[in-house]
Amino acid sequence: MKWLGRRQSDNVEDRRGLSGGKVAVGGGVIGIIILLLNVFGGETGQTIGNVLEQVQGGQQQTEAAAPLSKEDEEMGDFVRVILADNEDIWSKIFEENGMTYKNPKLVLFRGSVQTACGGASSASGPFYCPGDQKVYMDLGFFEELKTKFGAKGGDFAIAYVIAHEIGHHVQTLLGTSAKMHHEQEGKSEAEANKLSVALELQADFYAGVWTHYNQKNLDTDDIDEALSAANAVGDDAIQSKMSGQVVPDSFTHGTSEQRMYWFKKGFKTGDIKQGNTFEEIR
Repeated sequence: MKWLGRRQSDNVEDRRGLSGGKVAVGGGVIGIIILLLNVFGGETGQTIGNVLEQVQGGQQQTEAAAPLSKEDEEMGDFVRVILADNEDIWSKIFEENGMTYKNPKLVLFRGSVQTACGGASSASGPFYCPGDQKVYMDLGFFEELKTKFGAKGGDFAIAYVIAHEIGHHVQTLLGTSAKMHHEQEGKSEAEANKLSVALELQADFYAGVWTHYNQKNLDTDDIDEALSAANAVGDDAIQSKMSGQVVPDSFTHGTSEQRMYWFKKGFKTGDIKQGNTFEEIR
């Protein structure tokens, strides 16, 4: 992606050089369990830290503060540019539709983090917390996305994930998230999961819409990188890789095919009115 020398957002909180506090020891199976619970964290992440502590008991350690390398600094600059792009594009889209966009914050961390939605480990993957309207990311996630789940990698895979999480912020501002949670009340687990899938697919659609309006800054392989990431984090792809079984009723984020489809639809149309994923899944 063409990003060097461009505007950087002031709404990034870089906590990577700070002590991470309590961090789960061992990773491995535990990390996979948490990842399966919340790949791309969705829009809450509020139970991640609690689950992690229950599974591991008291096996924790304190992460020491570590200085940022030159590569770390460069990645931070890249994230600031991507967030600035989201700010500019979504502000314009909201204004065109008679609304006002409120910029979220994006927090970079290592190991673990405390949020208005509770504590979370880096094993949870990136997530959005509506309680404080912040996106949380440990950039180490993207190496695992490539090595464990077969994603192509590349800088636009990171841009796609950021745009997906900003999509959850858009849903919060539009009231979509609150409406979805209300509709989940009294539903069976399978029916509630369908609504969760629709929310996640709409966030993928919004990521595609953002990409549509950012085409002047794309490199040749960027769309392939985004689609590769979307494919890698489909519920069916993860379940098949981790357990060899696929259980559709347990899906919470959508299949690889669905995630790629909705990203591509957003990218092709650039029209937020065409992202009614809730109607599509009924």
